[in-house]
Amino acid sequence: MEKINAVITGISACVPDYILTNDEISTMVDTNDEWITTRVGIKERRILKGENKGVSELGSPAVAELLRKTNTRAEEIDALIFATSTPDHIFPSTASIVAEANGIKNAFCFDMEAACSGFIFGLEVCNGLILSGRYKKVILLAGDKMSAITNYSDRNTCPLFGDAVGAVLIEPSSEDVGIIDAILHTDGVGYEPLQMKAGGSKFPATHETVEKKEHTVRQDGKTVFKYAVKNMADVSVEIMQKNNLSKDDVDWFVPHQANMRIIDAAIDRTGLPRDKVMINIEKYGNTSAGTIPLCLWEWEPKLKKGDNIILTAFGAGFTWGAVYLKWAYDGTSK
Repeated sequence: MEKINAVITGISACVPDYILTNDEISTMVDTNDEWITTRVGIKERRILKGENKGVSELGSPAVAELLRKTNTRAEEIDALIFATSTPDHIFPSTASIVAEANGIKNAFCFDMEAACSGFIFGLEVCNGLILSGRYKKVILLAGDKMSAITNYSDRNTCPLFGDAVGAVLIEPSSEDVGIIDAILHTDGVGYEPLQMKAGGSKFPATHETVEKKEHTVRQDGKTVFKYAVKNMADVSVEIMQKNNLSKDDVDWFVPHQANMRIIDAAIDRTGLPRDKVMINIEKYGNTSAGTIPLCLWEWEPKLKKGDNIILTAFGAGFTWGAVYLKWAYDGTSK
């Protein structure tokens, strides 16, 4: 029986038009462009403006573009999964909203949440669906409308986040490409240092939770930084060693775009040259689950069939991990 791999056969993304600059953030809180740039490496981020617009406003066009690019009909999709921490509603799933907007009626659809690690966790879920043999075309969306849960009076967090969604089509292949390996972790020690306290079943919305801004991201920056630097770097090296990949064997390294200093630490540990590292944090900030697919989408024209790519992320939970994939097509062909 021939070996089947789950492969990414197309990628798309959707970013809002509105650009929120460091200078504009400097009018909201006590900060400036130089401080933000040197501390986190971000110059601007995209924000989804307008009333009653959820993350599906980015997910739906991303899927439409993905179907167009891959010449895939809506009725061919078997499953659609949306990795997000900022769904339109607690229920129904945003995946079902995106599916309906694109005429996808033959798929089972659900949301999943692993914070900033959502895309790499989602790849492993999709990998399992494809390897089961029961599903042939699976869409994975990953991304967030972080502006909806950002406190724009908190100078420590508000410069960090932006809005974006990426989408990939995943299909089976007998070729030696696709998702080769994944190392994924969760450690609940991250409960206190990084969370949005209210809005779930433990702390439902009240006047008090709204007044205390408990429906926004809160983080203990030093603790998160310490865990992120160590775990993202460690797991990147681990997956390279496990698969006998030297720094010369790796064509591209795609770290979660949370903070330039965290990215630098991961680069240093792997020993990879910076020209092999995808970095666009300066343009988009931290879009949570959206950062890695956003990089792959932007770099797609440069990717070649067979490229060895290491993806790594760290997020709330704590969640973290790495995925090793071999790219399945020449980017210029799409």
